[in-house]
This record gives sequence, C-alpha cells and structure tokens, in this order.
Amino acid sequence: MRIFFRTLLLAFLLAAVSPHFAIAQGPVSAAVFWPADRARPGEVVPLAVVVQISKGFHINADAHQIRPAANFKPYPTKLTLIEADEGLQIEAPLYPPAELFKTQYATGGLMSFAGQSVIYLPIKFAAELASGTQPNLTVELAYQACTDSRCLLPQTVRIKTSLLVAAAAEQVTSINQQLFAGYNPQGQIARSSSEVDFGFFGWKFTVNGSSWAGLLLLLTTAAFGGMLLNFTPCVLPLIPIKIISLSYAAKNRRQCLLLGLFMSIGVLAFWLALGGMIALVSGFSATNQLFQYPVFTISVGLIIGVMALGMFDFFSLRLPEWLYLIHPEQDTLHGSFGLGILAAILSTPCTAPFMGAAAAWAATQPPTATLTVFAAIGSGMALPYLALSAAPHLVRKMPRTGPASQLIKQVMGLLMLAAAVYFIGVGTVMLFSAPTQPPSKFYWWPVMIFSLVAGGWLAWRTYQITPGRPLKVFFIGIGVLMMGISTYGAVHLTDRGPIAWVYYSPELHEKAKTEGKAVVMIFTAEWCLNCKALEQGILDNSKIVKLLGQDEIMPIKVDITGSNPLGREMLRRTGSLSIPLLVVFSRHGEQVYKSDFYTVDELSKEIIRVLN
Repeated sequence: MRIFFRTLLLAFLLAAVSPHFAIAQGPVSAAVFWPADRARPGEVVPLAVVVQISKGFHINADAHQIRPAANFKPYPTKLTLIEADEGLQIEAPLYPPAELFKTQYATGGLMSFAGQSVIYLPIKFAAELASGTQPNLTVELAYQACTDSRCLLPQTVRIKTSLLVAAAAEQVTSINQQLFAGYNPQGQIARSSSEVDFGFFGWKFTVNGSSWAGLLLLLTTAAFGGMLLNFTPCVLPLIPIKIISLSYAAKNRRQCLLLGLFMSIGVLAFWLALGGMIALVSGFSATNQLFQYPVFTISVGLIIGVMALGMFDFFSLRLPEWLYLIHPEQDTLHGSFGLGILAAILSTPCTAPFMGAAAAWAATQPPTATLTVFAAIGSGMALPYLALSAAPHLVRKMPRTGPASQLIKQVMGLLMLAAAVYFIGVGTVMLFSAPTQPPSKFYWWPVMIFSLVAGGWLAWRTYQITPGRPLKVFFIGIGVLMMGISTYGAVHLTDRGPIAWVYYSPELHEKAKTEGKAVVMIFTAEWCLNCKALEQGILDNSKIVKLLGQDEIMPIKVDITGSNPLGREMLRRTGSLSIPLLVVFSRHGEQVYKSDFYTVDELSKEIIRVLN
C-alpha cells in the first residue's frame, strides 16, 4: 500500500508540473507542453510535443526530411490533429532537423530523430473565444522506433490537451521557457534541413547545401532551373518581342548589349523582390502567389494585349504615353527593364525543372540563403537575354523591313493576343470559382481560335510571299501544325478528362484515411500551363487512368485557381511552394511520394507500390 500511494503521489506531482502527462510506448515516450498558463484570444500559441527516445533507438524523420533507402522503406514520423474544439485553428507542425543514423539494414543510413526531439504545433486561438473557456484538442503521433539492427512495429499515441483562454487584461505567465527557446514562428525549426531533393521525370538526386561545394552545386542547379523558365509556355509570348527589339539595335553593339543588360537586371530585380517577400513578409510564401489574385491576372492579360497591338503597329493611334514604353520597337533602357520584370512575372505560373525544388528549399532557410537562391534563379533566367545581346550577330539576320518582317510580327501578335485572352479568361474564372467545384474552361475556345488564326495566316501569307520552295514548304507546314494543335487543344483542354477527380477538402482527405484508401493528390490551377501539360500528357494516359479508377484509391484535385486557403495550406504542408505538384499518400495517410515532373512509368510504379 505504501508503494501504491507513493506511485499515486508521483503521478499527481507529474500532472501538476506538466500541462499533461507523458505517454510511453516501449523505448519512446511523448508529452505535450504549453509555453504559458493561458492563451489570449486571437493569439498563436505553439504546442510542444516532446518525444523522448531511449538510448540506442531512433525514430524515422518526418516525410519531408526522410530519405528512403533502396532496400528499406522507412515509416515516417507524423504529428496529426485528430480532434479540436471550435475556435482552434491548427497550422502545419514544425519538425526538428533530422540526423543521419547508420544502420545494418538500410544502405546509406536513415534520416532520424534521437534523444529528446521537440515537434512544435502552432495553434491559433480565435478572437471570438470567450475568456474562461478551455478548448480541447487531441493530437496523434505516429512513429517507428528502430535500432541499428532492427525495427519495431510502427506505433501511434494520442494525447489530449487544453489551455485556458485568458481575458484581454489578464496576466499570462510564461512556463517551460527552455523547451520553447528554439521555436521560431517563421518556421526555422523546419528550415534546418540542409538537403534538397531534385527530380525530373524519374531522374532524382539530392544536394546538401551545408558545405560550400554543396551550396555552389545547389545555386548552379537553381540557376539552370531559372534558365529553363524561358522555355515554358508562360514566358514564350515575350521572347519574340525581345528578339525584334534587339534586331533593331544589332548594328550598334553597345546599345544592343545595354538593352539586354537592362532586361536582365529587370528579371533579376523581380526575383530578388520575390525572394525578399518570401523571406521577410509574413503570409507571402509562394512563387506563384501573385496569380492567385484575379485583378493581377487580368491586368497582366491587358498588358500583353496592349503589347500585341504594338506588333500590329496600332500605336500610330493616339494612346496614353506610358503604352509607348512597351512598344516592341522601342529600344529604350527603361522599356527593356520593364520587359524584364514582365517576363519574370509571367514565369511564376510555370515551374521549370529543378527550379521548384530549389525555391521550396530556399523558402525554408534564413533570409540570406533565401535571397541567394532566388538571385541564382533570376540570374539563370536572365542569362539567355544577356547572351543574345552580347552576340548581336544571332539576331542581325532577323528581317526588319518588308513583308516577311510584317508577317513575323503579325503572327507573334496573334499568339500574344491568345496569351492575353488566356490570362483575362483565367482571371475572370477566378472571380466565380469555388474550391470544391471544377472551374469553367470555356475561355480556352477564344485562346485556341487566336492560335488557329495565327497558324492559318502564317500558312497563307507564306504561300503568297515566299519564293523559295523549301522555305515555303517549311513555314506552311508550321502553320498547318499550329492549326492542328489549336484544334486539338480547343477540344481536349475544355474536356473534363477521363479521371473522376474529387475536389479537396480536409474532411474528404480524412475520409480517405478512415476508409483505408490511398490518395493521389494533384495541385493545379487554371493559370498553371505546366499543370495542363502534365494532366494531358501523363495523367490522362490509359495506364494511369486505369490505376486511379480502382476503389482502393481516391484521386483528389486541389485547385487553387481562386480563393482556396485550405488548398494552399495543404500545399504548404507537403513542403512545396509551387505547382504543378503530385503527392501520393498511403492508406495510413503518410506522404510517400512527391514530384513536380514525373513519367507514366514512375507514377504507375509508385501507385502500385502504395497499394501493396
């Protein structure tokens, strides 16, 4: 009886000094702690989930930091909200930096947590919560404990906790200060990992930015991704304008170089500004966030439309003075600088290979590293324009007068009008779209009609003005091909596709986990042309369609075309900043695969693996 009462007294004392008792399962115990004895309404309060791991054991890292081995599939650590009273808004958990743990069964070791590891869960207490209330929440920690020679079965523990809501003028006392010394509300805990994974259609590699050599390789990869942005459909409409502008200045080498230099500076300035906003401005976290505002998207479309009119020499009409700055034949330095900014803006809806992973990693680093990586992306994107201006002979043969010159400008003008209609149409759709409903695709018809007219006009005028048979056949063929692609695009881009996608909600995602279904989740938007390309070229493949049609899989589409804060939050939780993105979740809800550029074979292999 004496032992019994001592044990009872010890349990009581533990409960008194800690907000809630610890739960132990084998070599791992978990407990929760608050940083204060009360929370004020409207305040974000972090909950610390302290995981104590016995010596000789480790638990696998979270899904974002984990590095699967070829001969072993680790079970990632995951902290999940199970239940919360009304008035509590939960943000994504912030995991500690993982460390490499050498094992006998996994080649290369595993990224793991050991000793005492603290996971922070930021929780916002709604401003409407009444003082004196004590809202409850329940969290679940899933993990797998391993030694260097064996692994135990995965475990889950649930812990219920609550915190009293204080009155506005009531004193709040800080507690457990040592536990929260490393907490940073900007996510520094999650930013500590120095490794970034790159993938491109099945080819994958990892770069560790902790060393100078690794950082240099990371910056080089980011710059290469930035350069590839110029070949995405988002930026292509502006390239002819710059080439035409440089061709007019090609005879003056110094002027040509200055034009290219100022456009490059404009590109770099935008990417630095974007990196600064991501690093320093609270709430700004995505490279494509600007295009989530309808007014901005429609404005970009109008600007491109005005530039298209310049290709038809409509600026001979009396228009506002500022419009002359973006006339393609204006060889002004400020015009080139503005064109560089516009080109960089247009690149943000598209993600080039390697660029998305580098940007996502940079956004989780301290401001200096964030700005450095975004500067590398901007420098890579600006490089082709600088190279063209430094070698004027490359654009000197561009026809500047005569019917051929007019035809080039007219065709490019029609294609730019198609781009203008696209952005205006997307912006209009955003005004009326709902997160759980498929957005309208009707705007694709006028876009493709302008493209079809451009192809037809190229074929017809080439037939009329081109004397040489080889050139005539070549350019007529391009025109006919453009017409065919436009017709195909009008039909297929307005089609809902063969996959029965359901649109994301947290409840739907949780339902899939409850029913034991794997989830294939894609993040997309109407302004994301890369997303459309992957859907048409990869996801609509008959092999993928058949796999996603199984009852054991729920295909979920997260469309962030319009206002979709829950969808954007889900994107952030996956550890990404940009779209397109595809994520596969296991039957237990773990994130087991993520990629922005993938192949049919790679994706089908992952889907089959997650079902087995």
